[in-house]
Amino acid sequence: MESEENFKEQIYEFLKTKQEELVFASTNDKPLILDYFDLDKYNPGLAENLLENPEEVLNLFEEVIKDFNLETKIGIQFKNLPKTQTVRIRSLRTKHMNNFLNVDGMVKVASEVKPRIYETVYECQECGEKFSLEQRGSTIVKPFVCPSCKKRTGFKFLEKKMYDSRWLTIQEPFEITTGEKPGEVKVFLKKDLTTPEIQRITDPGNRIFINGILRELPRTIRGREATQSDIYIEANYLELAEKEIEEIDISRGNEKEILDLVKQPDIYNKLVNSLAPSVYGNKEIKEAILLQLFGGTNAEMPDGTHIRGDIHVLLVGDPATAKSQLLKLTYRLIPRSRYVSGKGVTGAGLISTVRKDEFTGGWVLEAGALVLSNKGLLAIDEFEKMDRDDVVAMHEALEQGTVSIAKASIVATLPAQTSVLAGANPKLGRFDIYTPIADQIVIPPTLLSRFDLKFALRDIPNPEEDRKLVDHVLLARKDLKTIEPEISHSLLRKYIAYSKQNIKQVELSDETLEDFKKFFIDMRSKYTEEDKIVPITFRQFEALIRLAQASAKIKLRNKTIREDADKAIRIMQVSLRQLGFDTESKKLDIDRAEGSVAGSQRSKIRVLLDIIDKLEKEMKEVLIEDVGAQAEDKGITEWQELVQKLKREGLLYEPKSGHLRKV
Repeated sequence: MESEENFKEQIYEFLKTKQEELVFASTNDKPLILDYFDLDKYNPGLAENLLENPEEVLNLFEEVIKDFNLETKIGIQFKNLPKTQTVRIRSLRTKHMNNFLNVDGMVKVASEVKPRIYETVYECQECGEKFSLEQRGSTIVKPFVCPSCKKRTGFKFLEKKMYDSRWLTIQEPFEITTGEKPGEVKVFLKKDLTTPEIQRITDPGNRIFINGILRELPRTIRGREATQSDIYIEANYLELAEKEIEEIDISRGNEKEILDLVKQPDIYNKLVNSLAPSVYGNKEIKEAILLQLFGGTNAEMPDGTHIRGDIHVLLVGDPATAKSQLLKLTYRLIPRSRYVSGKGVTGAGLISTVRKDEFTGGWVLEAGALVLSNKGLLAIDEFEKMDRDDVVAMHEALEQGTVSIAKASIVATLPAQTSVLAGANPKLGRFDIYTPIADQIVIPPTLLSRFDLKFALRDIPNPEEDRKLVDHVLLARKDLKTIEPEISHSLLRKYIAYSKQNIKQVELSDETLEDFKKFFIDMRSKYTEEDKIVPITFRQFEALIRLAQASAKIKLRNKTIREDADKAIRIMQVSLRQLGFDTESKKLDIDRAEGSVAGSQRSKIRVLLDIIDKLEKEMKEVLIEDVGAQAEDKGITEWQELVQKLKREGLLYEPKSGHLRKV
């Protein structure tokens, strides 16, 4: 490195060209952010030294800034490091130590912002000399000798100097770790990198670029320094790396392509056909997923009530019906989206958790997949295989768009405005239209009701359909061009982003509301006191609104029309028929689709309980055989299953073998 004075002179001349920015930063109490390439153009030698000896050069910059007599002391940050300084987290080695590097990672763990002592001041009682001592480790180091009189004892503590600090753990992004365990590294933030604005950027779930110095983090074993050390990055500058969908850059050429597509009368069908052309059929399901990708619009009521715009879709079906393929193809179309499998997901991995940090000793917040997918989409395969406790924890995320944590010393609410596309397999392998969904998958009814649309993918042998399916697969294997999407996925991704950037709110037209009102009231009017079957609830009415808003956003309209209402009603009817059709009463029963007791079964349970009531009045002990005989007389052939169900739910019990009594 050249002489210090020579470098100071070069830095002073360079900073003179940035005098306006210096004054602005000082006046607004912000750091001075410099572009590395500006320094490289002005003085290549100085720029090269910044990369090789960052600590010394940054200290010189801070010393030289004092010569400008600014109002406040400001820090120096450098952005846009050359690509040669970008290193994958898993590739960090000893050769990178003390170099200025750029890394890209997802914030996995973040501590609270805490004060850190960086310097202590002492006074020698012998000679009166005041001196400071730099503090670098995790514990305070006391002075060993006076720098003036060399006395070794009698030091009076005067003050300690502190700055705000925060520790992060960042992990390699999902897309570059396929089939590998993602690498992790700790990051140390201090001073200007702990402001509330930066704290929001560095909360778990965000993907960031970090420019910083790779340093050694010594380990101790029983008070002695270990031979093996950890590493960490002392951050100098950071910025969001993963753009949200609203931040995707769309060129004028892309904009023209999108606007030309919107004008095409068959654009809706083209988009549906482009979603997963390799998957044969399932048109209504692809339509539902397309509407989910565009989404409705959030609304905040005057009383503070939040109405979500995210659309949630559940696919239940037989094996080999392309559920997983649809899930994997869909999540790639929106930024910040993830694919997880129910087998490998826990409550911590799906929601968020709090754990003890080995280094700081404090509690830290670790984000789960729902938080990492905020403002994106989370595809959950094998949904039914998640632990029941973990599934229950999703209730708040699906309805409110948040995840609340209250563990150890951390109480926090993290954003999780995430659309969920879930795939589940029935207990017995294949979906049975005669059995309510609650008896086929282990998902609480309260969670099932939060899915706007639910579909059953069934594999039913049909010579004509089988022939079409086989022809489609063979043609695709023979000529890949036959399954190329009509609209490329890169353009579709930008189409979705353009819609979300430009259509923030979608107003519901009078004709749309009138159509929804008519549909809703017509459906509800089919309810009778005799069977007590409820065909539709207000949740479906709200889902219709979200679907209509999504349909309008596809056409880049900020107001719905009758066409949007028709699409929403049609898809809702398909969804209700697939899971909510009661084969006995030949009616739509929303309780079948949402996991509650079906209306027809409720009627039979009521008759069964009436029989037990009557028998209890007639005799002291009610025999199970007597209950069964009277139940069969009334046409209830499955009375044994209903008795077992009522016993499980605590409504009936056996006082002794072969007898029944109501609780």
